[in-house]
Amino acid sequence: MKTLYDKLGGEAAVTLAVDKFYEKVLQDDRIKDFFEGVDMEKQKVHQKLFLTYAFGGLPNYSGKSMRKAHQSLVEEKGLNDAHFDAVIELLADTLKELDIPDDLIAEVAQIGESTRKDVLNR
Repeated sequence: MKTLYDKLGGEAAVTLAVDKFYEKVLQDDRIKDFFEGVDMEKQKVHQKLFLTYAFGGLPNYSGKSMRKAHQSLVEEKGLNDAHFDAVIELLADTLKELDIPDDLIAEVAQIGESTRKDVLNR
């Protein structure tokens, strides 16, 4: 059975999606300030690894937990549901632009949604 990672197109597709996604993020007034001073090349590497894992392309993820990775953003910059929603929206928009079928975009959104409580430190 193919994983979501395989269905999306594997490494090349995840790399392209992450690159295009962050182009959108850095232009979006709702969330771009969260990335001020962030090494975006390093951020992209972490995101690609996490998504590869989350989509079934890796057996484990060795990065920080979602809770720990976002804790300072919640406590110091007020990361909230509206910001989280913007991220999900931009990711879906990116995947639509890459001609990913709607059913796969829905799977990606469901995986993203499953991280909401941890990302927002609830």
